[in-house]
Amino acid sequence: MDGGSLERMVQNAESIPQVRKCDLHEGDLVYVKTYNSVYSIRSVRDRFFKISGGWFAKKGFRSALTKINGCTWGGSVIKTDIVAGCGLSLEFGNRVCTSAIQKIFVLRRECFN
Repeated sequence: MDGGSLERMVQNAESIPQVRKCDLHEGDLVYVKTYNSVYSIRSVRDRFFKISGGWFAKKGFRSALTKINGCTWGGSVIKTDIVAGCGLSLEFGNRVCTSAIQKIFVLRRECFN
C-alpha cells in the first residue's frame, strides 16, 4: 500500500458514521450491527467496555470486560480513536475482529431511568 492510499483511507474515515471513544461517557451504551452479529457495548471506565453478543456470546460469555483497540479496514491499519465506524471492522482488546459494521446506535446514559 502506498502512502497516498493510506492518506486517502484516513481522510475517508473522517466522513463515515462513527462513534469516537472521547465522546462516550461512563454508562453510555452502543449497539453495533455487523454483517454477522450484533454487539452491545457499554462504556464502563478508563476506556474499558462491557461487551455482550456476537463472538462473545458464541464463546459462551454473557458479557466480557475489555478494551477496544479501534476499527480497521481489514488489515493492519487501525483507527484507534473510535469505538465503531460504518464499513470498518471493530477490533477488541483480545484481538478479535468483527465483520464489517453496518449500523451503529448510541443510547446516552441520561436516557436510562
